[in-house]
Amino acid sequence: MIAVSRAFAALRAPPRDAHRRAYGPDLLRAAAILLVMAWHMPKPARPEPLLSVQPFGWLGVDVFFVLSGYLIGAQLFKRVAAGSGVDFKRFWTNRAFRILPAYLVVLSLYFLLPGFSDGKTIQPLWRFLTFTMNFELDYRVTGAFTSAWSLCVEEHFYWILPPLVLALSRFKGWGPAVAVGATVILGGMALRWGIWHGPAADPSTRPADFLRLIYYPTWTRLDGLAMGVLLAAARTVFPAQVARLAPPWLTGPLGLLAAAGTVMLCLEHADGVALDLAGAVVLYPLACLASTLLLCALLDLEPALQRLPLQPFTAVATLAYSLYLVHKPVQHMLRDALGDGVLHGWTGVGVYLIGDLVAATILWLLVEHPFLHLRDRVLRKPAHASAESMPLST
Repeated sequence: MIAVSRAFAALRAPPRDAHRRAYGPDLLRAAAILLVMAWHMPKPARPEPLLSVQPFGWLGVDVFFVLSGYLIGAQLFKRVAAGSGVDFKRFWTNRAFRILPAYLVVLSLYFLLPGFSDGKTIQPLWRFLTFTMNFELDYRVTGAFTSAWSLCVEEHFYWILPPLVLALSRFKGWGPAVAVGATVILGGMALRWGIWHGPAADPSTRPADFLRLIYYPTWTRLDGLAMGVLLAAARTVFPAQVARLAPPWLTGPLGLLAAAGTVMLCLEHADGVALDLAGAVVLYPLACLASTLLLCALLDLEPALQRLPLQPFTAVATLAYSLYLVHKPVQHMLRDALGDGVLHGWTGVGVYLIGDLVAATILWLLVEHPFLHLRDRVLRKPAHASAESMPLST
């Protein structure tokens, strides 16, 4: 009971110094998860203001990728810059404690608890356990727990980045690192351009083939992670140059301009999803560039942000991973139980949000928070539930 009380206290008002949280990433993380939840919310529960936001909800995942690339990259680059190298065992132990407990609990509920689902069929268990369910994912065939696709991308990123950082640290200067990052981003654009000229271009098979071949696979969704890593490298190794060349009065407006361009590109399509060549090639890097520039600006504005009453956003950011895991099945079960006749308009929005937040809080209290403490004991660090280690936060 004491542990639960302390967990609630940490969720309501997490101490800044003890938890090493930053408002800038928390604001983006909270916005990202709210966008994703709005995207998945059933259509009857979409009043007019939400209808204007919902078409862009799917972009929340790209914000998560940028955050993950930056936060994970910063952890590794700081160790390398300090001469400590890359501690693979520590890094992957940290990631395992952060990702697996809540994920495995929710995955178990999908397979063991009748009614806990957001679709009629689900992929085989081994696809989720091996984080390969985002390959050849066709929502028409296996539509349950499709949101795990982004966790697969994250997991592959966790395995690839540490050895890549170690290899690049052998070179003098950061030219090779910049070259690799640019290759990933430009190569992704070229790859999506090439894939588009196959089945994904056929209007009769869209959107399924577009999502299966372009949206879900890891190799086509590395833009945000790469940009986040490049930002982490720049701010870790060249902080003075970043402060001089990329001040917040410049990166902030540029980020908003890139975000406006992303919105305009989405508005050309009725449902907000750009399932065409421009969307495949331009939209992902443009959205990720907007997130990267805004993150850079917010990091520099941290002293000013800490003077604002933004604790509610910090609480949402803390719950972001649990919210990502449970919001779809919770919304599905509420809709089955109460029906669209009750869950419409603002009433539906309120019920869905309350249900999602309650379920996420339970998962955080019973699974995430205890395992974060256990992780800290294993790694012999002060216990915290830092947003620095959140994937979706994810």
